[in-house]
Amino acid sequence: MATNNVSFRTARTQQLAEALQDARHYTLRLFDYFADAGLDSPLRVPQLRIVNPPLWELGHTAWFAEWFVLREAASSHPADAVGNSLLTKGDDWFDSNTVPHRNRWTLDLPSTGGVKTYCHEVLDRVLDKLSREASVDEALYPYRLVLAHEDMHGEAFLYSLQTLGLQAPIQLTHDEQDYSTPSEIAFPGGTLHLGSAADTGGFMFDNEKFAHSCYVPPFRMDSTLVTNAQFADFIADGGYDNRQFWSLSGADWLMRQERSAPRYWERDGNQWHTMRFGQLMTLAAHEPVRHITLYEAQAYCAWAGRRLATEAEWEYAALSGHPAFRWGQLWEWTASPFEPYPGFSPDRYREYSQPWFGTHQVLRGASFATPSRFGSAKFRNFFMPERDDIFCGFRTCAWNR
Repeated sequence: MATNNVSFRTARTQQLAEALQDARHYTLRLFDYFADAGLDSPLRVPQLRIVNPPLWELGHTAWFAEWFVLREAASSHPADAVGNSLLTKGDDWFDSNTVPHRNRWTLDLPSTGGVKTYCHEVLDRVLDKLSREASVDEALYPYRLVLAHEDMHGEAFLYSLQTLGLQAPIQLTHDEQDYSTPSEIAFPGGTLHLGSAADTGGFMFDNEKFAHSCYVPPFRMDSTLVTNAQFADFIADGGYDNRQFWSLSGADWLMRQERSAPRYWERDGNQWHTMRFGQLMTLAAHEPVRHITLYEAQAYCAWAGRRLATEAEWEYAALSGHPAFRWGQLWEWTASPFEPYPGFSPDRYREYSQPWFGTHQVLRGASFATPSRFGSAKFRNFFMPERDDIFCGFRTCAWNR
């Protein structure tokens, strides 16, 4: 994916215009991988709770931009938007707040060509309106919001391609990163301003508001993520069979899944292989282990005599400037449940965070599929603990002795 290095949070008018075009081009490109496999029709898409019909998801990204930019919605509440959708039934089809997930397979959606035309028309109007905006944070907020939203859905498209065993852009199917030798870093701890400061300027998500003082005791953390080779040692030592390593929730999940290795791993004699975007390949020992649930990460840590970092520890390490601490290869599970910061209140996209507090777990960092403009040490990703379709891994941590 073509990206620019300017954060979407502070991008100005021209930078936003270029990024919005880039994001839409990329979304359409990924959609074509589903279409090439005959999955442009929702009726042909397996009805899984972790995917959306690609045609619905494509239309939803354009509708979201239309809602918050063109219709100047003050919130995600139906009464807070101006005028009607460009599509006669746009709100009935693509509003994720009013269209239950299970219903997205049976909607009378427009044709693939019709949805693509809608995407192009919305983008053209968004860009025209953006060209006349003042380059100030308040005016640019909805544009930054819809860009972030489309970037997140672009990565979700990749999750779905992996889940459904479909081809993806070649640069994302092979690991070409230069991984450093793992080491342990001792951090002295201290007071951290966890979250985004009110006077920072630019865009911030509501769950980052606002920065508040948090004391972080001294701790030690791995410089890199746990690798496939390290996780294979856990498996070889009976990690999936020894219930003492698993939490009660993890043991319950394991019993229901009958899992004995991470998702997509296949053993061929003494060699592990993995299925990656529909292709079976040898598992690279040096790569970070990916497609790991929170429960598997916790069990590995228990086996290794370690633990997951809290999100405060992770943010402290990421902002420390330590040259050995690397992040951005995979989303990283933390030990922190997804909860609001003190004084939380929802922003215009009211359902972005609030419905998920208390049920989801925080992940930090970014993945190889995350645009560089999106990455931030302040960003709080969040998923259910059992999700392993996302590009997630983990690193271990310990109290400082």
